[in-house]
Amino acid sequence: MSTQTPLVELKNMSISFGGVHAVDDVSVDLYPGEVVGLLGHNGAGKSTLIKMLSGAYAADSGEIRINGKVATIHNPRDARRYNIETIYQTLALADNLDAASNLFLGRELVTSLGFVDDDAMESEVRKIMARLNPNFQKFSDPVSALSGGQRQSVAIARAVYFDAKILIMDEPTAALGPQETKMVSELIERLKSEGIGIFLISHDIHDVMHLCDRASVMKNGKLVGTVDVKDVTDDDLLGMIILGKHPHGADGK
Repeated sequence: MSTQTPLVELKNMSISFGGVHAVDDVSVDLYPGEVVGLLGHNGAGKSTLIKMLSGAYAADSGEIRINGKVATIHNPRDARRYNIETIYQTLALADNLDAASNLFLGRELVTSLGFVDDDAMESEVRKIMARLNPNFQKFSDPVSALSGGQRQSVAIARAVYFDAKILIMDEPTAALGPQETKMVSELIERLKSEGIGIFLISHDIHDVMHLCDRASVMKNGKLVGTVDVKDVTDDDLLGMIILGKHPHGADGK
């Protein structure tokens, strides 16, 4: 993996709010087809770090590189130009609309006469779902009638349809049961097989151990370290989160 150019490099990122260092000189990276988990208590800085990548916050200092080149990201529109999409825990879906209408919300397909082309949108959503979640069948139901895993499918499909190469997922399995979590896990595996890189923000160590290739742990705005998930235990990650202690005695850089 190290011979590849990283998909994303966040280098020496810092941001303060009212004199408090929310993120203090943090560097993490992400490779194509990889899932990197971001772990830490509330207030550790993991969401703030990622919001600098998604364009929600402007960094005080540091550098973002996408495919080895310096990226200028001032807002979410800039982030999308670099094929970065964020799937928030709320999923930001319109509950009263079906999957196709959510997929194209604000970017509707239209006929030559300028009318919304519902048939074309449904055809496109069927194609993307065949790729991501072949078991998805509820194309005409409002998303409020869908299960948590199916709703995640719609949100992920929307990001991928518009050519996301870098996905930020915020607590993707929160409040999901075992079957739903399995569905999301399968979705993530499909995304990885297509070379999409994923930053996965989570509080759940088991999620990270199961879904991620590497884990970066933050505490009090600083990076404790980044580890290969296969080389650590749940207790190792817990020690990093609670004690700020790297399991291999390294400084986390």
